[in-house]
Amino acid sequence: MSEQASQTYASHRRFDPWYHIVAFALLLLAFIGACIHVVRQPGAGVWELFLTLGILVLFFRVRIYALRVQDRIIRLEETLRMKAILPEAWHVRIRELTPGQFVGLRFASDEELPALLEAALDEKLSGEAIKKRIRIWRADTFRV
Repeated sequence: MSEQASQTYASHRRFDPWYHIVAFALLLLAFIGACIHVVRQPGAGVWELFLTLGILVLFFRVRIYALRVQDRIIRLEETLRMKAILPEAWHVRIRELTPGQFVGLRFASDEELPALLEAALDEKLSGEAIKKRIRIWRADTFRV
């Protein structure tokens, strides 16, 4: 199966069972256990509660940081791709794109990119709206 055919709007989201199910479930159970311990024996498990809450916050923040770095890399990659594909007169408009629009456009084939870029800017499309308009999907398998 070709890379383009293996990914679509319906299947492009990254789901990591070890992260999204196992790690989150374990941390949530630890936090619930710490809450129960504090309720049953007030003062006894306060540090345990703080620790598990801190780890839960860290769990979410680490994911957000990774996605933010990924978005910056996507912006750089797509800017370079657009400058290689689009006429020079369009290069100044690349700066008008929002981070979400860059993320949406990364899945567009080179053939569809000019029309989708123009629609994204003129109609102020969100990343999701751009993805829904893509006919020839350009797979991205190196995501966080």
